[in-house]
Amino acid sequence: MSILIILSIAILTYSILNLILIFSIPREDEKSFSGKLNPVSIIVAAKNEEQNISRLITSLKELPYNKGLYEVIIIDDNSTDKTFDAAQKAIEGCTNFHIYKVHDKIFPAKKGALAFGISKASNPYIIITDADCKPAKGWLHSFSQKFDEGFDFVFGITPFYQNNLPVNKTACFENLRNSMLTFSAAQLGMPYCASARSFGFKKSSFEKINGYSNTVETLSGDDDLLLREAVKNKLKVGAIFNSDSFVYSASKQTWKEYFQQRSRHTKASIYYLTRHKIFLGVWHTLNLAMLFSPLLCIVNMSFLFPFIFKIIIDSITVLLIQKKFGYRFKLYEIIYLQIFYEIILILNFFNAVSRKDMWK
Repeated sequence: MSILIILSIAILTYSILNLILIFSIPREDEKSFSGKLNPVSIIVAAKNEEQNISRLITSLKELPYNKGLYEVIIIDDNSTDKTFDAAQKAIEGCTNFHIYKVHDKIFPAKKGALAFGISKASNPYIIITDADCKPAKGWLHSFSQKFDEGFDFVFGITPFYQNNLPVNKTACFENLRNSMLTFSAAQLGMPYCASARSFGFKKSSFEKINGYSNTVETLSGDDDLLLREAVKNKLKVGAIFNSDSFVYSASKQTWKEYFQQRSRHTKASIYYLTRHKIFLGVWHTLNLAMLFSPLLCIVNMSFLFPFIFKIIIDSITVLLIQKKFGYRFKLYEIIYLQIFYEIILILNFFNAVSRKDMWK
């Protein structure tokens, strides 16, 4: 009887958490932008991005935003390839595009390059993206609208392009599940994570929390740990859900690159606020307990039910929400990828703890 009570509580708790997740994500895009356009500075830190930087610049040129109201600042962070030359050629004739080389940085790795770029910004609103990204047409408009609504820090949805490679499917599904949790938490007033591929803030708010000064525990975290400081200082954080503000990029193409990237990102979570670590700890512990519950079938066959129930609930949740985050997975893919996702989380955590930080 006690086993059934424990299992029932676990299933009920998981059901409630997933219902909260589903209903906290808005089904429809926000209304079309109708306010004023705010002047923004787009900052890009690029290191050995010769193959990508021109495509990014082209996509930024094509944004339907008043050219006099946005500037693009590209920072070549000690590249050993021809990133600087490729960017310089691509921005010829564009008076609102600028490129700099940085050698002496206040902060290590990407944070130092971004801090340098932000110091060069002439506009009061900053938006950050990466050199291998492609923003959708409404990207700047959506950020401008959120800034108009009084948000200090804002982040958007950043899906990967989908293909049939196993590593891509894994990366895309992980991105989807992480985004679902991240954006749901933000809607519930508990933001803890953002992606630097689509991340913006008021320059004055950035200065108020002393920029990246309090985020140096790890080389990564130029997004999550900066958001942590914003939360600590009770600044207003908002999320963008509009499909025309997605920022797409390619996932890593090899397992080695994938695990290196994920260990780097996961390492930042070690330095989250305590309440966020408790929230994530409870969520992931419950998920893993239900996933591995069949191992206890030798004690009681009832332990099979949490696993079955989890797979059903996960499948329904993903099917209902995935389009909102730019993905399309078939039912059979969701089933096996969900199992793989939970196992990958464990591997990524141990990789994060054991691996040394590297900025490319």
